[in-house]
Amino acid sequence: MRYQGRITQWKDEQGYGFVTPNGGGAALFLHIKAFRPRQSRPAGDELVTYELAHDAKGRPRAEAVEFVRGTGRKKAVSANRPGFWPMLICSLFFVALIVAVLSGKLPTPLLWLQVASSIIAFGAYWIDKRAAREGRWRTQENTLHLLALIGGWPGALMAQHHLRHKSAKSSFRLIFWLTVLLNCSALGLFLTPTGAHALRSALAIA
Repeated sequence: MRYQGRITQWKDEQGYGFVTPNGGGAALFLHIKAFRPRQSRPAGDELVTYELAHDAKGRPRAEAVEFVRGTGRKKAVSANRPGFWPMLICSLFFVALIVAVLSGKLPTPLLWLQVASSIIAFGAYWIDKRAAREGRWRTQENTLHLLALIGGWPGALMAQHHLRHKSAKSSFRLIFWLTVLLNCSALGLFLTPTGAHALRSALAIA
């Protein structure tokens, strides 16, 4: 027998939430794996139909979940679409960085550091999101912030919006944007004669 309810809570980073039956009653646990194939990821507040099941401890949960036609799938699909502005910010940043390197104002290793750390940061976010869904060991937030600080913030920004991970926690995003500011400030310092001399001296020693 199928029932109908509304997703009243949804934590996309963890991949679970709760659905409240239309007829009233206690909210039922809902995991992302409970959705039938080809269903979009929920964004919250969608109407769904489901089958009532119980876990190993006898607690009720929703299974075989489907969106009610025309009442939420469009919202869920659009919520998964990455925004345009993160791509614009990252593109403008790398264009400016490449111009600075080609004009000799910044050394080439800085460009490769930003590219490599961005790729690693995106991968770290992806691994952390999978771990959150599957209940496995999580990547420490300090590690994600360190990757952003050393130059991986473009990859981290894309991951936040493309993967919808770490994009809602205000305290995390505050520190993240601080790392962006510090990284860009350091690059700006390296564009000054004093900063450029110190950087090239450090690279020469290394």
